[in-house]
Amino acid sequence: MLLIADIATALVALIHVYILVLEMFLWTRSAGRRAFGLTREFAEQTKVLAANQGLYNGFLAAGLVYGLVLGPAGYAMRMFFLACVLVAGVYGAATASRKILFVQALPAAVALALLLWAR
Repeated sequence: MLLIADIATALVALIHVYILVLEMFLWTRSAGRRAFGLTREFAEQTKVLAANQGLYNGFLAAGLVYGLVLGPAGYAMRMFFLACVLVAGVYGAATASRKILFVQALPAAVALALLLWAR
């Protein structure tokens, strides 16, 4: 069961690396604009803010990966970062887009539940 929890945690980390790339490097390009439903003008006006958001998503991914690398000693770190992702996803769904609930919060909740179950 721990292997399944680790795989789910790694998938959450990969989602956040993907979000980092979208927000930091592709925000003003067609892939980034399409992913977030942005106009070219709005994307240009907000690219610095998006890059900042991307950096935070990168930190979430880094914390999850570090927790995985630590193995059993990283249990608390994985719990903390998955909880952070879950809270950020719920907040984002409530304030920005309901899609965030399914893209960010749900995978984190599943990984968190699997991690708790594996313990």
